[in-house]
Amino acid sequence: MLQTKAITKVSTQTLLAMKARGEKIAVLTCYDYSMAKALDYAGIDILLVGDSAANVMAGFETTLPITLDHMIYHAQCVARAVERAFVLVDLPFGTYQGDPKTALSSAIRIMKETGGHGVKLEGGIEVIDSVKAIVNAGIPVMGHLGLTPQSINLFGTYALRAKSDAEAQKLLYDAQLLQDAGCFSVLLEKIPAQLGKEVSEQLSIPTISIGAGKYCDGQVLVIHDMLGLNKDFKPKFLRQYADLFGTIAHAAQSYISDVKTNDFPNEQEQY
Repeated sequence: MLQTKAITKVSTQTLLAMKARGEKIAVLTCYDYSMAKALDYAGIDILLVGDSAANVMAGFETTLPITLDHMIYHAQCVARAVERAFVLVDLPFGTYQGDPKTALSSAIRIMKETGGHGVKLEGGIEVIDSVKAIVNAGIPVMGHLGLTPQSINLFGTYALRAKSDAEAQKLLYDAQLLQDAGCFSVLLEKIPAQLGKEVSEQLSIPTISIGAGKYCDGQVLVIHDMLGLNKDFKPKFLRQYADLFGTIAHAAQSYISDVKTNDFPNEQEQY
């Protein structure tokens, strides 16, 4: 059921309170005004302007090519549409890994230029000084552990992460570090469900799962995957809620046919 017009703005405190009372947090990626308008109206809690825009909007094989300027543009489009949702923006590859000053400068640009409400970045102890610098400036930060797509060239694969005891223990350690550094939430990507449960129980801040199981405090999917627009991507963790690729293709074929047979426009569709 679609929400009524009553608006209660989602904040970091809203999300912390949702975890405390056991209410799951619903997150979807978003990159444009029209989609953001519909998702916000539907009552989504967080709209993540993800660097996955590199894949689904620009057609790149990885998330690495997308720039800070690109992310700012997409976030501006989303933020203009939103009345209720928390707008979270990915810091793209190369804008925070080098040093805390660069990270802070990147995060400040996002906050000043987009109207977004916080940023997300990948990594644990390796980026903890950058996390602290951003948080100390008053900017909400979501961490990201497990499969970190910006590190694909290091991993060499998008396979399940943290299967070994050593990697699982590091992830638990990193999650605690991120919480201690002031993160308001941590995203867990493609790790065993029991490890997702352990992290969620360890932390007082919300955990958001993408392929990290049902025990996390919330779930996120890429909107193009969830709506069936990205028809060739069907990982185990994806539940597809529509087949918009087929719907759009069928509508376009009907339009093409009507134009070519001179059925469109008809007498009632012209001046």
